[in-house]
Amino acid sequence: MAGTRTLIMGAAGRDFHNFNVFFRDNPDYEVVAFTATQIPNIEGRKYPTELAGKLYPAGIPIYPESDLVKLIKKHNIELVIFAYSDVPHDVVMHKASIVLAAGADFRMMGPKTTQVKSIKPVISVCAVRTGSGKSQTTRRVSLILRDMGYKVAAIRHPMPYGDLVKQKVQRYASYADLDKHECTIEEREEYEPHIDNGVIVYAGVDYEAILRQAEQEVDIVLWDGGNNDFSFYVPDLSIVVADPHRPGHEYMYHPGETNVRSADVFVINKVDTADPQAVIAVRERLNELNPSATVIEAASPLYIDNPEAIRGKRVLVIEDGPTLTHGEMAYGAGYVAAKRFGAAEIVDPRPFAVGEITATYKKYPKTGPILPAMGYGEEMTRDLEKTIDRADVDLVVIGTPIDLNRVMKIKKPNQRVRYELQEIGKPTLEDLLKAKFGKK
Repeated sequence: MAGTRTLIMGAAGRDFHNFNVFFRDNPDYEVVAFTATQIPNIEGRKYPTELAGKLYPAGIPIYPESDLVKLIKKHNIELVIFAYSDVPHDVVMHKASIVLAAGADFRMMGPKTTQVKSIKPVISVCAVRTGSGKSQTTRRVSLILRDMGYKVAAIRHPMPYGDLVKQKVQRYASYADLDKHECTIEEREEYEPHIDNGVIVYAGVDYEAILRQAEQEVDIVLWDGGNNDFSFYVPDLSIVVADPHRPGHEYMYHPGETNVRSADVFVINKVDTADPQAVIAVRERLNELNPSATVIEAASPLYIDNPEAIRGKRVLVIEDGPTLTHGEMAYGAGYVAAKRFGAAEIVDPRPFAVGEITATYKKYPKTGPILPAMGYGEEMTRDLEKTIDRADVDLVVIGTPIDLNRVMKIKKPNQRVRYELQEIGKPTLEDLLKAKFGKK
Protein backbone atom coordinates (compact mmCIF):
# COMPACT_ATOMS: atom_id res chain seq x y z
CA MET A 1 0.00 0.00 0.00
CA ALA A 2 1.23 3.45 -0.91
CA GLY A 3 -1.42 5.59 0.77
CA THR A 4 -0.98 8.12 3.58
CA ARG A 5 0.31 6.23 6.62
CA THR A 6 -2.39 6.72 9.23
CA LEU A 7 -2.97 5.96 12.92
CA ILE A 8 -6.41 6.21 14.55
CA MET A 9 -6.69 7.18 18.22
CA GLY A 10 -9.83 5.72 19.76
CA ALA A 11 -11.68 3.79 22.45
CA ALA A 12 -13.35 0.90 20.58
CA GLY A 13 -16.20 2.97 19.14
CA ARG A 14 -15.86 6.06 16.97
CA ASP A 15 -12.43 4.86 15.81
CA PHE A 16 -13.80 1.63 14.32
CA HIS A 17 -16.75 3.46 12.78
CA ASN A 18 -14.55 6.07 11.09
CA PHE A 19 -12.37 3.29 9.73
CA ASN A 20 -15.34 1.32 8.40
CA VAL A 21 -17.01 4.19 6.55
CA PHE A 22 -13.97 6.10 5.30
CA PHE A 23 -10.72 4.12 5.42
CA ARG A 24 -11.63 0.45 5.00
CA ASP A 25 -11.57 0.20 1.20
CA ASN A 26 -9.76 3.50 0.57
CA PRO A 27 -6.40 2.94 -1.18
CA ASP A 28 -5.38 6.57 -0.55
CA TYR A 29 -4.72 5.71 3.12
CA GLU A 30 -2.92 2.92 4.94
CA VAL A 31 -4.14 2.54 8.52
CA VAL A 32 -1.10 1.17 10.30
CA ALA A 33 -2.55 0.96 13.82
CA PHE A 34 -5.21 1.96 16.30
CA THR A 35 -4.48 3.22 19.79
CA ALA A 36 -6.96 2.68 22.62
CA THR A 37 -7.78 4.49 25.85
CA GLN A 38 -10.61 5.20 28.37
CA ILE A 39 -11.91 1.59 28.47
CA PRO A 40 -9.99 -1.05 30.46
CA ASN A 41 -8.29 -3.92 28.63
CA ILE A 42 -9.21 -2.99 25.04
CA GLU A 43 -5.69 -2.63 23.72
CA GLY A 44 -3.37 -5.49 22.81
CA ARG A 45 -5.65 -7.08 20.24
CA LYS A 46 -6.35 -6.64 16.51
CA TYR A 47 -9.07 -5.12 14.42
CA PRO A 48 -9.74 -8.40 12.62
CA THR A 49 -9.26 -9.23 8.96
CA GLU A 50 -12.95 -10.10 8.61
CA LEU A 51 -13.89 -6.49 9.45
CA ALA A 52 -10.83 -4.66 8.13
CA GLY A 53 -11.40 -5.63 4.49
CA LYS A 54 -9.29 -6.82 1.57
CA LEU A 55 -6.63 -4.12 2.00
CA TYR A 56 -5.75 -5.49 5.46
CA PRO A 57 -5.34 -9.28 5.19
CA ALA A 58 -3.46 -9.39 8.51
CA GLY A 59 -5.88 -7.12 10.36
CA ILE A 60 -4.79 -3.94 12.18
CA PRO A 61 -3.04 -3.98 15.58
CA ILE A 62 -4.42 -2.03 18.55
CA TYR A 63 -1.92 -0.50 20.99
CA PRO A 64 -2.28 1.49 24.22
CA GLU A 65 -2.37 5.23 23.65
CA SER A 66 0.74 5.58 25.82
CA ASP A 67 2.68 4.17 22.82
CA LEU A 68 1.52 6.99 20.53
CA VAL A 69 4.78 8.86 19.99
CA LYS A 70 6.77 5.64 19.67
CA LEU A 71 4.35 4.36 17.04
CA ILE A 72 4.43 7.59 15.03
CA LYS A 73 8.20 7.49 14.82
CA LYS A 74 8.62 3.75 14.37
CA HIS A 75 6.07 3.46 11.56
CA ASN A 76 6.62 6.85 9.94
CA ILE A 77 3.02 7.86 10.58
CA GLU A 78 1.94 10.85 8.49
CA LEU A 79 -1.62 11.36 9.77
CA VAL A 80 -3.25 10.79 13.16
CA ILE A 81 -7.04 10.70 13.45
CA PHE A 82 -8.51 11.62 16.85
CA ALA A 83 -11.65 9.47 17.20
CA TYR A 84 -13.03 9.27 20.73
CA SER A 85 -15.28 11.42 22.85
CA ASP A 86 -16.07 13.02 26.22
CA VAL A 87 -12.73 14.80 26.28
CA PRO A 88 -12.01 18.36 27.52
CA HIS A 89 -11.05 20.76 24.75
CA ASP A 90 -7.65 21.43 26.30
CA VAL A 91 -6.89 17.69 26.43
CA VAL A 92 -7.72 17.36 22.72
CA MET A 93 -5.22 20.09 21.93
CA HIS A 94 -2.59 18.54 24.19
CA LYS A 95 -3.02 15.33 22.17
CA ALA A 96 -2.70 17.38 18.99
CA SER A 97 0.50 18.98 20.24
CA ILE A 98 2.00 15.58 21.05
CA VAL A 99 1.17 14.36 17.54
CA LEU A 100 2.47 17.49 15.81
CA ALA A 101 5.70 17.44 17.81
CA ALA A 102 6.21 13.84 16.71
CA GLY A 103 5.95 14.98 13.09
CA ALA A 104 2.47 13.86 11.97
CA ASP A 105 -0.67 15.74 10.97
CA PHE A 106 -3.62 15.76 13.41
CA ARG A 107 -7.23 15.49 12.23
CA MET A 108 -10.76 15.12 13.58
CA MET A 109 -13.44 13.80 11.22
CA GLY A 110 -16.88 15.39 11.07
CA PRO A 111 -20.40 14.40 10.02
CA LYS A 112 -19.93 14.74 6.25
CA THR A 113 -17.22 12.07 6.16
CA THR A 114 -18.59 9.75 8.86
CA GLN A 115 -22.40 9.87 8.99
CA VAL A 116 -24.42 7.21 7.16
CA LYS A 117 -27.72 8.13 5.47
CA SER A 118 -30.75 5.99 6.30
CA ILE A 119 -33.76 5.24 4.10
CA LYS A 120 -35.89 5.65 7.25
CA PRO A 121 -36.30 8.74 9.46
CA VAL A 122 -33.61 9.02 12.12
CA ILE A 123 -33.91 10.69 15.52
CA SER A 124 -30.61 11.11 17.31
CA VAL A 125 -30.37 11.49 21.08
CA CYS A 126 -26.94 12.71 22.14
CA ALA A 127 -25.59 14.66 25.10
CA VAL A 128 -23.25 17.34 26.33
CA ARG A 129 -21.57 14.90 28.75
CA THR A 130 -21.68 11.28 29.82
CA GLY A 131 -24.28 10.91 32.56
CA SER A 132 -26.53 13.79 31.49
CA GLY A 133 -29.60 11.55 31.24
CA LYS A 134 -29.45 10.70 27.57
CA SER A 135 -30.56 7.10 28.07
CA GLN A 136 -33.75 8.01 29.91
CA THR A 137 -34.46 10.64 27.24
CA THR A 138 -34.03 7.98 24.56
CA ARG A 139 -36.43 5.70 26.41
CA ARG A 140 -38.98 8.49 26.68
CA VAL A 141 -38.75 9.20 22.94
CA SER A 142 -39.10 5.51 22.08
CA LEU A 143 -42.27 5.14 24.15
CA ILE A 144 -43.83 8.27 22.64
CA LEU A 145 -43.13 6.98 19.13
CA ARG A 146 -44.55 3.58 20.00
CA ASP A 147 -47.75 5.22 21.28
CA MET A 148 -47.91 7.16 18.01
CA GLY A 149 -48.04 3.85 16.16
CA TYR A 150 -44.43 3.58 14.98
CA LYS A 151 -42.17 0.58 15.31
CA VAL A 152 -38.80 1.77 16.59
CA ALA A 153 -35.35 0.29 17.02
CA ALA A 154 -32.78 1.92 19.27
CA ILE A 155 -29.31 1.67 17.73
CA ARG A 156 -26.86 2.11 20.55
CA HIS A 157 -23.42 3.74 20.36
CA PRO A 158 -20.79 0.94 20.24
CA MET A 159 -19.41 -0.96 23.21
CA PRO A 160 -17.53 -3.80 21.47
CA TYR A 161 -15.31 -5.16 24.21
CA GLY A 162 -15.38 -8.84 23.21
CA ASP A 163 -14.96 -10.79 19.97
CA LEU A 164 -15.27 -8.10 17.30
CA VAL A 165 -16.18 -10.49 14.50
CA LYS A 166 -19.04 -11.97 16.53
CA GLN A 167 -20.10 -8.46 17.51
CA LYS A 168 -20.31 -7.10 13.94
CA VAL A 169 -24.12 -6.83 14.10
CA GLN A 170 -26.00 -7.52 17.33
CA ARG A 171 -29.76 -7.53 17.84
CA TYR A 172 -31.32 -7.60 21.31
CA ALA A 173 -34.99 -8.31 21.92
CA SER A 174 -34.81 -10.37 25.13
CA TYR A 175 -32.63 -11.09 28.15
CA ALA A 176 -31.63 -14.31 26.40
CA ASP A 177 -29.99 -12.19 23.72
CA LEU A 178 -27.95 -10.41 26.42
CA ASP A 179 -26.68 -13.76 27.67
CA LYS A 180 -26.06 -15.00 24.12
CA HIS A 181 -23.81 -12.03 23.39
CA GLU A 182 -22.10 -12.21 26.82
CA CYS A 183 -22.90 -8.58 27.58
CA THR A 184 -20.90 -6.61 30.13
CA ILE A 185 -22.51 -4.59 32.91
CA GLU A 186 -22.02 -1.44 30.82
CA GLU A 187 -23.86 -2.98 27.89
CA ARG A 188 -26.68 -4.33 30.04
CA GLU A 189 -27.17 -0.89 31.59
CA GLU A 190 -28.02 0.49 28.16
CA TYR A 191 -29.88 -2.46 26.63
CA GLU A 192 -32.04 -3.86 29.44
CA PRO A 193 -34.27 -0.80 29.97
CA HIS A 194 -35.14 -0.74 26.25
CA ILE A 195 -35.91 -4.46 26.29
CA ASP A 196 -38.11 -3.94 29.37
CA ASN A 197 -40.07 -1.39 27.31
CA GLY A 198 -40.45 -3.76 24.36
CA VAL A 199 -38.02 -1.84 22.15
CA ILE A 200 -35.51 -3.71 19.98
CA VAL A 201 -31.87 -2.71 20.42
CA TYR A 202 -29.11 -2.96 17.84
CA ALA A 203 -25.41 -2.48 18.48
CA GLY A 204 -22.05 -3.87 17.40
CA VAL A 205 -19.11 -2.80 15.24
CA ASP A 206 -20.23 -2.24 11.63
CA TYR A 207 -22.82 0.50 11.90
CA GLU A 208 -23.80 0.66 8.25
CA ALA A 209 -24.56 -3.09 8.29
CA ILE A 210 -26.44 -2.58 11.57
CA LEU A 211 -28.51 0.23 10.08
CA ARG A 212 -29.40 -1.73 6.94
CA GLN A 213 -30.69 -4.63 9.04
CA ALA A 214 -32.67 -2.38 11.38
CA GLU A 215 -34.28 -0.59 8.43
CA GLN A 216 -35.90 -3.87 7.39
CA GLU A 217 -38.09 -4.07 10.51
CA VAL A 218 -38.78 -0.55 11.81
CA ASP A 219 -40.43 2.71 10.79
CA ILE A 220 -38.09 5.08 12.63
CA VAL A 221 -34.46 4.60 13.72
CA LEU A 222 -33.54 6.00 17.11
CA TRP A 223 -29.82 6.72 17.51
CA ASP A 224 -29.05 6.10 21.18
CA GLY A 225 -25.79 8.01 21.46
CA GLY A 226 -23.14 7.41 24.09
CA ASN A 227 -20.15 9.14 25.64
CA ASN A 228 -21.39 12.51 24.27
CA ASP A 229 -20.35 11.48 20.75
CA PHE A 230 -22.27 12.85 17.76
CA SER A 231 -24.52 10.57 15.71
CA PHE A 232 -23.15 7.95 13.33
CA TYR A 233 -26.27 8.54 11.19
CA VAL A 234 -27.65 11.62 9.45
CA PRO A 235 -30.43 12.75 11.82
CA ASP A 236 -33.80 14.12 10.77
CA LEU A 237 -34.23 15.40 14.33
CA SER A 238 -31.32 15.97 16.71
CA ILE A 239 -32.02 15.97 20.47
CA VAL A 240 -29.19 16.89 22.85
CA VAL A 241 -29.33 16.49 26.64
CA ALA A 242 -27.56 18.98 28.94
CA ASP A 243 -26.76 18.59 32.64
CA PRO A 244 -27.09 21.59 35.00
CA HIS A 245 -25.10 19.68 37.63
CA ARG A 246 -22.11 20.48 35.39
CA PRO A 247 -22.74 24.03 34.15
CA GLY A 248 -20.20 25.24 31.63
CA HIS A 249 -19.45 21.79 30.27
CA GLU A 250 -21.68 22.50 27.28
CA TYR A 251 -18.83 24.48 25.69
CA MET A 252 -15.78 22.83 27.29
CA TYR A 253 -15.83 19.26 25.91
CA HIS A 254 -15.36 17.48 22.60
CA PRO A 255 -17.59 16.68 20.86
CA GLY A 256 -20.26 17.86 23.30
CA GLU A 257 -19.99 21.39 21.95
CA THR A 258 -20.44 19.99 18.43
CA ASN A 259 -23.70 18.42 19.61
CA VAL A 260 -24.80 21.71 21.15
CA ARG A 261 -24.15 23.72 18.01
CA SER A 262 -25.98 21.24 15.75
CA ALA A 263 -29.00 20.39 17.96
CA ASP A 264 -32.63 20.91 16.97
CA VAL A 265 -33.87 20.32 20.52
CA PHE A 266 -32.23 20.71 23.94
CA VAL A 267 -33.38 18.80 27.00
CA ILE A 268 -32.03 20.43 30.16
CA ASN A 269 -32.36 17.49 32.53
CA LYS A 270 -32.27 17.12 36.34
CA VAL A 271 -33.72 20.58 37.00
CA ASP A 272 -35.42 19.13 40.10
CA THR A 273 -32.08 18.45 41.82
CA ALA A 274 -29.84 21.16 40.31
CA ASP A 275 -29.12 24.66 41.59
CA PRO A 276 -31.66 26.99 39.91
CA GLN A 277 -28.87 29.42 39.02
CA ALA A 278 -27.00 26.60 37.29
CA VAL A 279 -30.13 25.79 35.25
CA ILE A 280 -30.34 29.44 34.16
CA ALA A 281 -26.63 29.51 33.31
CA VAL A 282 -26.91 26.38 31.15
CA ARG A 283 -30.00 27.70 29.36
CA GLU A 284 -28.25 31.01 28.60
CA ARG A 285 -25.13 29.27 27.30
CA LEU A 286 -27.13 26.92 25.09
CA ASN A 287 -29.04 29.87 23.67
CA GLU A 288 -25.78 31.70 23.01
CA LEU A 289 -24.28 28.73 21.14
CA ASN A 290 -27.44 27.67 19.28
CA PRO A 291 -30.28 30.22 19.50
CA SER A 292 -32.52 28.39 16.99
CA ALA A 293 -32.90 25.18 19.02
CA THR A 294 -36.05 24.46 21.06
CA VAL A 295 -35.43 24.10 24.82
CA ILE A 296 -37.26 21.62 27.06
CA GLU A 297 -36.68 21.40 30.81
CA ALA A 298 -37.05 18.04 32.50
CA ALA A 299 -36.76 16.34 35.87
CA SER A 300 -35.44 12.92 36.82
CA PRO A 301 -37.74 11.87 39.68
CA LEU A 302 -36.43 9.02 41.81
CA TYR A 303 -38.33 5.80 42.49
CA ILE A 304 -37.34 3.45 45.33
CA ASP A 305 -39.17 0.31 46.47
CA ASN A 306 -38.80 1.11 50.18
CA PRO A 307 -37.35 4.55 50.97
CA GLU A 308 -37.74 3.98 54.71
CA ALA A 309 -35.17 1.17 54.49
CA ILE A 310 -32.50 3.84 53.92
CA ARG A 311 -33.27 6.00 56.96
CA GLY A 312 -30.60 5.83 59.66
CA LYS A 313 -28.46 3.30 57.80
CA ARG A 314 -24.79 3.31 56.91
CA VAL A 315 -25.00 2.82 53.16
CA LEU A 316 -22.78 1.94 50.22
CA VAL A 317 -23.88 3.79 47.07
CA ILE A 318 -23.25 2.23 43.65
CA GLU A 319 -23.60 4.38 40.52
CA ASP A 320 -23.22 3.98 36.75
CA GLY A 321 -19.50 3.43 36.05
CA PRO A 322 -18.88 5.67 32.99
CA THR A 323 -20.76 8.57 34.63
CA LEU A 324 -18.36 8.56 37.60
CA THR A 325 -15.16 7.82 35.66
CA HIS A 326 -14.64 9.70 32.39
CA GLY A 327 -18.00 11.45 32.97
CA GLU A 328 -16.35 13.08 36.02
CA MET A 329 -19.51 13.14 38.16
CA ALA A 330 -18.78 12.70 41.86
CA TYR A 331 -22.29 11.36 42.50
CA GLY A 332 -25.51 10.25 40.81
CA ALA A 333 -29.09 9.23 41.52
CA GLY A 334 -28.10 6.72 44.20
CA TYR A 335 -26.23 9.36 46.20
CA VAL A 336 -29.11 11.84 45.87
CA ALA A 337 -31.57 9.18 47.06
CA ALA A 338 -29.40 8.19 50.02
CA LYS A 339 -29.18 11.81 51.15
CA ARG A 340 -32.85 12.56 50.52
CA PHE A 341 -34.16 9.55 52.42
CA GLY A 342 -32.05 9.98 55.52
CA ALA A 343 -28.99 7.73 55.34
CA ALA A 344 -26.96 8.12 58.52
CA GLU A 345 -23.69 7.85 56.56
CA ILE A 346 -22.54 7.28 53.00
CA VAL A 347 -19.58 5.00 53.50
CA ASP A 348 -16.48 5.51 51.35
CA PRO A 349 -15.92 2.24 49.44
CA ARG A 350 -12.28 2.87 48.57
CA PRO A 351 -10.82 1.12 51.64
CA PHE A 352 -12.72 -2.02 50.64
CA ALA A 353 -11.83 -1.97 46.93
CA VAL A 354 -9.95 -4.87 45.38
CA GLY A 355 -8.24 -5.66 42.09
CA GLU A 356 -9.53 -3.77 39.08
CA ILE A 357 -11.82 -1.59 41.20
CA THR A 358 -8.74 -0.34 43.06
CA ALA A 359 -7.13 0.36 39.67
CA THR A 360 -10.22 2.31 38.60
CA TYR A 361 -9.97 4.62 41.61
CA LYS A 362 -6.30 5.23 40.86
CA LYS A 363 -7.05 6.06 37.21
CA TYR A 364 -9.97 8.34 38.11
CA PRO A 365 -9.03 9.98 41.42
CA LYS A 366 -11.84 12.56 41.19
CA THR A 367 -14.43 9.83 41.79
CA GLY A 368 -16.13 10.63 45.11
CA PRO A 369 -17.09 8.28 47.95
CA ILE A 370 -19.20 6.24 45.56
CA LEU A 371 -18.64 2.80 44.02
CA PRO A 372 -18.64 2.87 40.19
CA ALA A 373 -20.40 -0.19 38.75
CA MET A 374 -17.47 -1.23 36.60
CA GLY A 375 -17.89 -4.49 34.74
CA TYR A 376 -16.09 -4.45 31.40
CA GLY A 377 -15.23 -8.13 31.83
CA GLU A 378 -15.70 -11.12 34.09
CA GLU A 379 -12.71 -10.33 36.32
CA MET A 380 -13.77 -6.73 36.86
CA THR A 381 -17.34 -7.82 37.63
CA ARG A 382 -16.09 -10.28 40.23
CA ASP A 383 -13.85 -7.57 41.77
CA LEU A 384 -16.92 -5.33 42.00
CA GLU A 385 -18.82 -8.12 43.75
CA LYS A 386 -15.94 -8.66 46.21
CA THR A 387 -15.72 -4.93 46.96
CA ILE A 388 -19.43 -4.83 47.79
CA ASP A 389 -19.09 -7.92 49.97
CA ARG A 390 -16.13 -6.43 51.90
CA ALA A 391 -17.80 -3.08 52.58
CA ASP A 392 -18.73 -2.47 56.22
CA VAL A 393 -22.27 -1.14 55.67
CA ASP A 394 -25.88 -1.85 56.62
CA LEU A 395 -27.41 -1.36 53.19
CA VAL A 396 -26.45 -1.05 49.51
CA VAL A 397 -28.18 1.63 47.41
CA ILE A 398 -27.99 0.71 43.71
CA GLY A 399 -28.25 3.71 41.39
CA THR A 400 -27.39 1.89 38.17
CA PRO A 401 -29.85 1.56 35.24
CA ILE A 402 -30.04 -2.22 35.81
CA ASP A 403 -30.53 -4.45 38.81
CA LEU A 404 -27.01 -5.67 39.59
CA ASN A 405 -28.50 -8.73 41.30
CA ARG A 406 -28.96 -10.16 37.81
CA VAL A 407 -25.22 -10.32 37.16
CA MET A 408 -23.79 -10.89 40.63
CA LYS A 409 -24.80 -11.99 44.12
CA ILE A 410 -25.20 -9.00 46.44
CA LYS A 411 -25.36 -10.54 49.91
CA LYS A 412 -26.18 -7.35 51.78
CA PRO A 413 -29.67 -5.82 52.01
CA ASN A 414 -30.14 -3.50 49.04
CA GLN A 415 -32.50 -0.98 47.52
CA ARG A 416 -32.55 -0.01 43.85
CA VAL A 417 -33.07 3.57 42.65
CA ARG A 418 -34.91 4.06 39.36
CA TYR A 419 -35.34 7.28 37.40
CA GLU A 420 -37.15 8.31 34.24
CA LEU A 421 -37.47 11.55 32.30
CA GLN A 422 -40.35 13.87 33.16
CA GLU A 423 -40.75 17.02 31.07
CA ILE A 424 -41.74 20.21 32.85
CA GLY A 425 -43.96 22.74 31.08
CA LYS A 426 -44.32 23.18 27.34
CA PRO A 427 -43.33 22.14 24.76
CA THR A 428 -42.89 18.46 25.56
CA LEU A 429 -41.07 15.85 23.53
CA GLU A 430 -44.45 14.46 22.55
CA ASP A 431 -45.49 17.86 21.18
CA LEU A 432 -42.36 18.08 19.05
CA LEU A 433 -42.47 14.49 17.80
CA LYS A 434 -46.12 14.76 16.79
CA ALA A 435 -45.43 18.01 14.96
CA LYS A 436 -42.45 16.45 13.17
CA PHE A 437 -43.80 13.00 12.28
CA GLY A 438 -47.52 12.89 13.02
CA LYS A 439 -49.30 9.67 13.97
CA LYS A 440 -48.66 6.66 11.77
